[in-house]
Amino acid sequence: MKIAVTYADGNIFQHFGHTEQFKVYEAENGQVISAQIISTNGSGHGALAVLLSDLQVDTLICGGIGAGAQNALAQAGIKLYGGATGSADEAVAALLAGKLTFNPDVHCSHHDHEHGEHHCGEHHTCGCHN
Repeated sequence: MKIAVTYADGNIFQHFGHTEQFKVYEAENGQVISAQIISTNGSGHGALAVLLSDLQVDTLICGGIGAGAQNALAQAGIKLYGGATGSADEAVAALLAGKLTFNPDVHCSHHDHEHGEHHCGEHHTCGCHN
């Protein structure tokens, strides 16, 4: 199993489309056997799904994520655990133990905002944090 987490400073980065890094974990028999940090090289929403697919990732843990990115991940066969927060390492351990807290209905509607640049995670009015 290959698990990617949107990543910044040890934690789950809260906006999939703006993540600069993924931490990618290889797991076998419920245990992490390796992990590495991958730069997104400034890729946008659609390209991130392709990047994850190219890395043979089958599972993504992230914070907020829009419908378009969710669709791209689904088309790539990547299972989504959105709306997660906290430590990336702890989230992966919780996922492997079957105890990850996430929001199956996560949706970041930041594209509907009209108040300038939006950084998901800075406020809780966009509906992408529960």
